[in-house]
Amino acid sequence: MFKSKREFVFIILAGVFITNAIVAELIGGKLIQIGPFVMSIGIIPWPIVFLTTDLINEYYGKSGVKKLSLITAALIAYAFVILFFSIIVPAAQGISAVTDEQFTAVFGQSMWIIVASIIAFLVSQLIDVSIFWLLRNKTGGKMIWLRSTGSTVISQLVDTFIVLGIAFWLPGKMSTSTFINAALTGYTFKLIIAVALTPLIYLGHSLIDNYFGDEDAHLIIKEAAEASLEHKVKE
Repeated sequence: MFKSKREFVFIILAGVFITNAIVAELIGGKLIQIGPFVMSIGIIPWPIVFLTTDLINEYYGKSGVKKLSLITAALIAYAFVILFFSIIVPAAQGISAVTDEQFTAVFGQSMWIIVASIIAFLVSQLIDVSIFWLLRNKTGGKMIWLRSTGSTVISQLVDTFIVLGIAFWLPGKMSTSTFINAALTGYTFKLIIAVALTPLIYLGHSLIDNYFGDEDAHLIIKEAAEASLEHKVKE
């Protein structure tokens, strides 16, 4: 029962993690305007990804997050491959509710954006994991909000600059000043959302602890911490 509960929770967290990561990539082409600020709608699911990362970190350790991040990156690449072939295959004229032009306009993201998204995702996840465990070890497992928000603050900053830098600045589609302004704007809103979602970390902990039972939850967290420490020593 202990093992099955642990696997069930991991499947739920992994599902939320992967779904939000892929959805963020698929909707990233739509720009929204909030006041004078313009940004991608894709910033909305990302805080959920990092929030889920923190819960997986807590209960399944550093190796669990790293493995899941690699799997997710592969699935993001797979999704883009499917979209690529979907764009090539022509729509049935007069029958399809969506024309080729409409489909391409929504899903036909450039290779630069695809590459930027995958690189940014992997780098930011590795940074998030490292900072999370650094803060957790420093605080002795206390101050959940600090390791959760602290790791997200840095990792999302890196994620934002890498995506815009590779997708728009390097190809010359965006000037340096515009790149910096756009990155800081997007990061600010990501940060606001992440901070606003901090109470959900505590809610997630509470729900998972109640599901496992306090004794088993403590044991799982302890095992994850020990495994992450061993993983760090091997590195």
